[in-house]
Amino acid sequence: MTDIALEAPRRDARIIGVIGAAHCASHFFQLVLPPLFPSMIDDFGVDFTALGFMMAVFFSLSAVAQVAAGFMVDRFGAQRVLPIGVACLGCAMAGIGFAQSYWMLLPFAALGGIGNAVFHPADYSVLTARIAPSRLARVYSVHTVSGTIGWAIAPVTMWALSQWLGWRGALMAVGMLGLILAAFIASEHSELTTGRHAHPAAKRGAGVDIETLFSPPILMAFLYFTLLAIAGGATQNFFPTMLPKVQGVTLALAATITTAYLTASALGSFAGGYVADLTRNHDRVVGAGLLGAALMALLIGFAPMPAILVFAAAATMGFLSGLTIPSRDMLVRAATPPGATGKVFGFVYSGLDLGSLVAPVVVGALIDHGHTPYVFVFIAAALAATVGAAVGVKHSRHSE
Repeated sequence: MTDIALEAPRRDARIIGVIGAAHCASHFFQLVLPPLFPSMIDDFGVDFTALGFMMAVFFSLSAVAQVAAGFMVDRFGAQRVLPIGVACLGCAMAGIGFAQSYWMLLPFAALGGIGNAVFHPADYSVLTARIAPSRLARVYSVHTVSGTIGWAIAPVTMWALSQWLGWRGALMAVGMLGLILAAFIASEHSELTTGRHAHPAAKRGAGVDIETLFSPPILMAFLYFTLLAIAGGATQNFFPTMLPKVQGVTLALAATITTAYLTASALGSFAGGYVADLTRNHDRVVGAGLLGAALMALLIGFAPMPAILVFAAAATMGFLSGLTIPSRDMLVRAATPPGATGKVFGFVYSGLDLGSLVAPVVVGALIDHGHTPYVFVFIAAALAATVGAAVGVKHSRHSE
């Protein structure tokens, strides 16, 4: 009896280990190129705008292909699609390392974007089908943090490898590691198979048609992710630029405060997993967390404070935002019809890419015109609107 009781947690730990490694790799590969930009500029004779366009190709393809990847996951299974995505990223980075001209970079960036598209639909399909419901929100939070770790280790890893192997050698090395990881994930085929653990109403190959993606709950979830990415993108990308302007801190301290914000967000996500497993009122968790984060944003933008209080307000903002992430994913899970986990999560997560494209345009214009404090109004408004979208996900689901 004891062995049976221990088997499920051990199996869950193995699954989240494999999925967490894949998600970490996804976020890692998203940030391997920017640290190498100065060397690439020298070798290819281009500017930052050209390399920025290359990254735009990567993320645009990721956004578009993510929806298609969701359908593929539901049709063929995450255990087949996920290793292919990791392998595409590995090949793309190695290919960029081999490239001899700027124009050779673009097709490899497109390949990387296609590979990056599979992770959210595949990961959430496996976790939702295989993990015990009593632990699911906590596992969602671990999944989120594993991606954050990938972001955190990428810059220092690529800097160290480039010092040792050169920028081309660094990309070839991580590309090879991506192929090795893809082979490992493929070897875990049985742990990632979802068919025999899927919802009893879902039949293999049946699924639901594309109209599901345009139902009110799923559209509200897409809006939720888009608004959240607008607020998060404005905060993460522009905190170091904005804090010296609105609070008079140094650039070095602003960078440290940004790191504190991201670290607190990860800690908040861990805590939010426990909170989400203890309640069914996930919209209330989202509302309390994001409205609190919005208040912190307004304080930072308009209330002059000592540096220690700026640090505390930013960390609180990050923690409260992170606290809502597992409840967000539970809301999407509850709105997802049986057999449609891959396509729904692929569709709503593409909203993150859309929001990430919108935020820099608005924020850059406000800063350029000397209206930096109003960026914090923009962030707070996006967070408040996200709460409305969360309520919409729940209530539109109940009204159908």
